Amino acid sequence: MEYFQQSILELIVDTSTNLPPDVRRALARAQLREEMGSRAALALDTIVDNVGTAESDQGPICQDTGMPTFEVHTPVGANQIVMEREIKAAVAEATRLGKLRTNSVDSLTGKNTGDNLGPGTPVIHFHQWERDDVEVKLILKGGGCENKNIQYSLPMEIEGLGKAGRDLDGVRKCILHAVYQAQGQGCSAGVVGVSIGGDRTSGYQHAKEQLFRSLEDENSIPELKELEEYVMDKANQLGIGTMGFGGRVTLLGCKIGVQNRLPASFFVSVAYNCWAFRRQGVHLNATTGKITSWLYKEGSATFANRGGISTDHAVVLKAPISEEQIRKLKVGDVVLIDGTMHTGRDALHKYLMEHESPVDMNGGVLYHCGPVMLEDESGWHVKAAGPTTSSREEPYQADIIEKFGIRAVIGKGGMGPKTLQGLQKQGAVYLNAIGGAAQYYARTVTGVDGVDFLDQFGIPEAMWHLQVKAFPAIVTMDAHGNSLHADIANDSMKKLEAFAAPVYQ
Repeated sequence: MEYFQQSILELIVDTSTNLPPDVRRALARAQLREEMGSRAALALDTIVDNVGTAESDQGPICQDTGMPTFEVHTPVGANQIVMEREIKAAVAEATRLGKLRTNSVDSLTGKNTGDNLGPGTPVIHFHQWERDDVEVKLILKGGGCENKNIQYSLPMEIEGLGKAGRDLDGVRKCILHAVYQAQGQGCSAGVVGVSIGGDRTSGYQHAKEQLFRSLEDENSIPELKELEEYVMDKANQLGIGTMGFGGRVTLLGCKIGVQNRLPASFFVSVAYNCWAFRRQGVHLNATTGKITSWLYKEGSATFANRGGISTDHAVVLKAPISEEQIRKLKVGDVVLIDGTMHTGRDALHKYLMEHESPVDMNGGVLYHCGPVMLEDESGWHVKAAGPTTSSREEPYQADIIEKFGIRAVIGKGGMGPKTLQGLQKQGAVYLNAIGGAAQYYARTVTGVDGVDFLDQFGIPEAMWHLQVKAFPAIVTMDAHGNSLHADIANDSMKKLEAFAAPVYQ
């Protein structure tokens, strides 16, 4: 199979940079359902712009290229040892080319391997079948949506929905709650893969396997087909919307599978995937390893051409930003960042709690971002630069804002009450960028001034100092104690409670 490694590399590049047609069609339908000019519509328009740019430039759709997970079916007798070695080599090469972000981190030392290889990375599941060709499917599921996976053990009480028993009605409640709890942190509008039964391990794996189904297929089990349709209808009545901004479309797809279980256990496992639903597959000649056909390539999609975030009335912010400028902003305002911003994620926040910053951040902008970066003879270049989920920094953010005089924090999904109080106290704002729009935001970066902690933290967690021009974001938490995220969560909980009454008797 002399072409196997090259074929896997082509699969990785296409999966990272080219959204499948069924997902595009789902986004196109969502785009038309939202009211023009609404926050959800602006977010979807930005997403559509990003999808087109990623395809044309062959850049990662989202900077978090996730945990590469391969499902491989081989003929009996195929050499899976060699296949695994060549899959790993292709992953390393895709990382070197900037199609995958360096995402493999030693859990004990925190050291990034730099090539996406290490114990457990990538994930490869081999299966034999009685066919003479090879099938390889790949899903790139980012950490933001992976963190919104959830597993339920029935019977139990579910927030807002009451008692959930060991029956289809209990399963219904689990899935609706899974969508509710993701809010905008999982980069809604999303897709859920659901597994009924199994054990704790097989349940999660089976749930993720459902994500390999086409969004447009029909479940062969009538009861599950009906439940999938029910969930799509009711979940989209929760009002969470794209990025958790509110809106008519919260869910793009729901796919449910079922497994047998032990009498003592009844698990419902939900794999939540973001709108950047990157999965692809190929069939290969088992002798040469050449690609003979692609999966998930059927049909096409047409998007409404409405542009990205409207900046007609945007407020331009350039560091150092004054408290007076910040106090004038309110939830819903669109801002454009010019000049310097600094990236900072989990490792940096923990570090800054105990150490000084290597740069002066007084009046500055902190961006929750782990970019894809490539270096050549002219220096570092940003290849993808969308926001990461901000809620992970909730234990640190208010203290860091006060300690360093930060005026603006950019991320996605919002933050909690401690940060909200810190914003109000210090005169700072939280700005929501559009999750997954890595190419859209990379275009706003005009230069890289330098980097700190690269060797210590690795590329995603390092502190990058970027020059940007007209970087757009929306104020979703202001300096007056207002939070769009809290408002949407409270409102969607009230709507969730309306679905507590039994549907399946």
